[in-house]
Amino acid sequence: MNMRKLLIASVLGLVAFTANATDLLDTVKQRGTLKVALEGTYPPFNYRENGQLTGFDVEIANALAQKLGVKAEFTTTEWSGILAGLQAGKYDVIVNQVGITPKRQETFDFSDPYVISQAQLVIRKNETRNLKSLNDLKNLKLGVGQGTNYADMARAVAGVDVKTYPGEQEYLQDLALGRIDAALNDTLMIPYLIKKTSLPLKPGAAVGEASSNGIPFTKNNPKFKTALNKALADIKADGTYARISNKYFGRDVSKAPGA
Repeated sequence: MNMRKLLIASVLGLVAFTANATDLLDTVKQRGTLKVALEGTYPPFNYRENGQLTGFDVEIANALAQKLGVKAEFTTTEWSGILAGLQAGKYDVIVNQVGITPKRQETFDFSDPYVISQAQLVIRKNETRNLKSLNDLKNLKLGVGQGTNYADMARAVAGVDVKTYPGEQEYLQDLALGRIDAALNDTLMIPYLIKKTSLPLKPGAAVGEASSNGIPFTKNNPKFKTALNKALADIKADGTYARISNKYFGRDVSKAPGA
């Protein structure tokens, strides 16, 4: 009988603990800030200009925080450890073009998609080979960013010699020098990179399906998820999203390329 009472008390205690668990929305509201992580070195999405953080993701994060009734507080960190930092509770969300994948959804919850993009090849201006897909790169060398979805995408194609790099500058330089045959990045990012580097490169074929990027946060925060998605819907409805998107990309990037 005593064991039964102990078991019942334990169960009731667990239920009470779960019921009283603080939702992230309550924490954010009480604190008055939304802690946002991003790289800060990923233009035009997020970067520093005259020492100040700016870019598409920065403006979107500020707009969402305003709709939540708080201020955005930014932390910059390297991509390789950004998800681990979220899991460790160092910040509330990541606004840094994080692809919504089944593997990541095992660990994190996501907002509704806020950017739709697609992978695209980068090739040399004088490229004469017909490189229209990843299958055309079999037995060739492809440069990708370390730890990115593009690295996983490339490795899934048998025969492609995938070379990983810490950043875009390094693999684009190798591509221009002929050390690799092509590179793979986001269709929204490539025009900016080519313009910035002034290397003899050009956009190649789009590959794969369009993908959705969202804002990840820790699981079991239903109130926060609802509020964040409402804030995202609100900035789309009032024209804020369109203004920011057109400023950086000349179109609405919440829709698939060509849509």
